Amino acid sequence: MNTFLLEIVTPERLVYSKQVNSLTVRGANGELGILPGHIPLVTPLQVAPLTVKSDGVSVTIAVHGGFVEVHKDKVTVLAESAELPKDIDVERAEAAKERAQRRLQTRSKQDEIDHRRAELALQRAVTRIKVSTGKGQQ
Repeated sequence: MNTFLLEIVTPERLVYSKQVNSLTVRGANGELGILPGHIPLVTPLQVAPLTVKSDGVSVTIAVHGGFVEVHKDKVTVLAESAELPKDIDVERAEAAKERAQRRLQTRSKQDEIDHRRAELALQRAVTRIKVSTGKGQQ
């Protein structure tokens, strides 16, 4: 067995479904490489690109939180949102990055929640930019 089924699912749709050779994700405790026959596990995901290798070709996908669930012959990524490189609007991501950076620089007496939201918005924007420009390769 040199492949496993990878499905990336969001609340809205099935983003990706294919037999793959490997998957690299950034979990709560760092990077995790998954190969066929990996032991079963479930772990939360960070906002970060994931890399899929299939038939010698690497594809990077922007994943914005969620979980990865590994079974013997199938891996499911349950993501809050996920985007393929072709679906990313780079100009919009750059604008979101700039807005988030401005919010983080204005250290007024804003709520801690607003600060965390800006940090997450910045992470999502940077992830989108990396994936769309091909710089998200692990």
